[in-house]
Amino acid sequence: MTAIIQSPVTELLEREGIAYDVLEIPLTEDRKPVRNLEELLSSRGIDPQSVVRSVLFKTASDKFVLLAVAGGGRADWGVLRKHLNERKCRMAEYEEVAEATGYVVGAVPPVALPESITILVDNSVKDYETVVIGSGVLGYALSLKSPDLLGLFGDADQGEFTSIEH
Repeated sequence: MTAIIQSPVTELLEREGIAYDVLEIPLTEDRKPVRNLEELLSSRGIDPQSVVRSVLFKTASDKFVLLAVAGGGRADWGVLRKHLNERKCRMAEYEEVAEATGYVVGAVPPVALPESITILVDNSVKDYETVVIGSGVLGYALSLKSPDLLGLFGDADQGEFTSIEH
């Protein structure tokens, strides 16, 4: 049985007529999502690499930028700085994530964000037919078709923003 959740993300998907599934992610006693998300997804027949991580960082000019990235890639800081024309970028701190996005760490989606946040979409998101994103609610994720998610990004910049670590 799928728990029904409501968040700005599910409202956006419903408004756009996009089909999605809700995935429950059991929380540990201290209310953190399970560490073995990959294992959980694999057991449900979902490619663990298809999780689109929402990586929030802050630029030297005090702007927040969210990088949506799938697979095992890591943000390539040099590429990001150059693309944004910024001298410096750093990961957003725990408190800054909630302040900037309105969502808690572990539930941040790559869509349904404040307009003040610049969104960058890594090409890795196109590599998966179905992707898993944060739902906006801790303990739940959403699974949807990659082209549907890409359509929601509108005119967000898409490109190669990661480097694969071996």
